[in-house]
Amino acid sequence: MSKLREFLAGDRPDDVALFLTHEYLDEQGKIANYGEDVENGVVLVVPGDEGRQMFAAGTGTDAMRFAQGAMGTEGEIDPDLGGGECPEAEPGENHSVKFVFAFAEERNEEIGGIYAEGDVIHAYAQCECGTAYSDRWIAGER
Repeated sequence: MSKLREFLAGDRPDDVALFLTHEYLDEQGKIANYGEDVENGVVLVVPGDEGRQMFAAGTGTDAMRFAQGAMGTEGEIDPDLGGGECPEAEPGENHSVKFVFAFAEERNEEIGGIYAEGDVIHAYAQCECGTAYSDRWIAGER
């Protein structure tokens, strides 16, 4: 099973996932060698600290600060983390995702709600229009 599939199934809670469009990938393709190809780019699944550092280096933004800012706006992020639907897009408009940062949170019945149902994938996207948005779902259910 690929790292991405394991991550999306909730089996890699200590890792983070990063989606980068082809524009964000380095010219030599080194980053792509460590990830899994999806339609519009590459998803890397790496240990949490390393992933947060890679995210900051590649985007110029602290990963957790980005996630906190995106939490206030709900959107839809593709189940493979390779894109999404910007909540600011008007009908018929096509907004492209620039990058995605995601992590898994293990099931926690004490918190309740969606967290009592299973491991939860938290995903945060940056749209080309500048809108940052978030999505979450139970691991393995998309």
